[in-house]
Amino acid sequence: MPETAGGTSADHQQKTSGDATSQLSAVDRFFHITERRSTVGTEVRAGVVTFFAMAYIIILNPLILGTVEDVNGDVLGTSRVAAVTALAAGVMTIAFGIFARYPFGIAAGLGINTLVAVTFVATEGLTWPQAMGLVVIDGIIIVLLAVTGFREAVFNAIPNYMKAAISVGIGMFIAMVGVVDSGFVTRVPDAANTTVPVTLGDGGSLASWPTVIFVAGLLICSILVAKKVRGGLFIGIIATTVIAMILQAVAGPFDSEAGKGWAMATPEIPDSLGSVPDLSLVGAVDIFGGFAQVGALSACLLIFTLVLANFFDAMGTMTALGKQAQLVDKQGNLPNLRTALIVEGAGAVVGGSVSASSNTVFVDSAAGIGDGARTGLANVVTGLIFLAAMFLTPLYSVVPIEAAGPVLVVVGAMMMAQITDIDFTKLEIALPAFLTIVIMPYTYSIANGIGMGFIA
Repeated sequence: MPETAGGTSADHQQKTSGDATSQLSAVDRFFHITERRSTVGTEVRAGVVTFFAMAYIIILNPLILGTVEDVNGDVLGTSRVAAVTALAAGVMTIAFGIFARYPFGIAAGLGINTLVAVTFVATEGLTWPQAMGLVVIDGIIIVLLAVTGFREAVFNAIPNYMKAAISVGIGMFIAMVGVVDSGFVTRVPDAANTTVPVTLGDGGSLASWPTVIFVAGLLICSILVAKKVRGGLFIGIIATTVIAMILQAVAGPFDSEAGKGWAMATPEIPDSLGSVPDLSLVGAVDIFGGFAQVGALSACLLIFTLVLANFFDAMGTMTALGKQAQLVDKQGNLPNLRTALIVEGAGAVVGGSVSASSNTVFVDSAAGIGDGARTGLANVVTGLIFLAAMFLTPLYSVVPIEAAGPVLVVVGAMMMAQITDIDFTKLEIALPAFLTIVIMPYTYSIANGIGMGFIA
């Protein structure tokens, strides 16, 4: 046997193999991969699935924040908002994975970003830096509530049947997001003059190719999951995207047809694979300017609104995701909850600091959990892809929401299974649970559903 400087080649190979095994087991121990009955491969694959389920936020958030003029006539711009949206999501998702060690992706919260754009900027007359300053203050308050244990105490005080109702309601909510964003269900333009506020497809017709892609994707994902194919949701997204790209090339283009086009991203081969991100919005924030602009009382009320929205949205989402991933204890509580709540609260600070709006736990993480994610390693993978997405916008943007929407519907159906934990024979349990479940999709708000359920 030939010798090397450190011994025989066999010794060297054995040492190298041992080092690799040791490193792998260190990762396993840190993220509790084996303990949670998962594997490194499953976590990596599911992390990719979570990214594709969440990737639309890099397209949608700029449309909400980047196009609204503030009191000075300034706009953030879609390209700049896209860059900081991916940056904040990447940093916070990785941080949550490392410190909280759960597979819950973090990104700009839907609903909160609309509140900031429409109420804070367009209505109240704040500048964008002032509005983001209030978001930062909101995040600091949320972190302090978590550090003191107040958020955790409220979280643990929720009855088990309400936790189940929150999970089911969020399942219905994300399914609603999937069918609406994919164009399978649409809002009636003149809803005030009709008893039917929503309808199937375009004016009651499903005769559009993007809608057909959604239906095909739903069938593919459903069959793969029913057959327990590993990575079924990820395979479904890729397969549906490929079909959409072929259809766009052969029978399209559909992007210019009113009511017949793709909802967001157009599935075409991109002209380039990458570009340098514009991060000029990082740090463009005025912490206390909002108090001078609208007065101390009004600014405090706006911050209070943000705190309530963040508090209940995150609480409901984490409850649902924890139950779906089977990570909760017998009381339905997440271990290491305080750390998770502190990191999640920091998402508002980071999001406001880069002008991406408050970042919070993303309900679409359910897609990755449905594909097997059980640990923070999946989050690290998702976060790294978000950071890469800052440079690869043309590449990831070829995935249309019509290809990701079916995943949300399938996961919503999976989350409905928790309805069996609710005793509907007792009205004092049934009514709060029912209102929690139905108000979320009906009002497009997790916080509204939780609030209505608690009041009931």
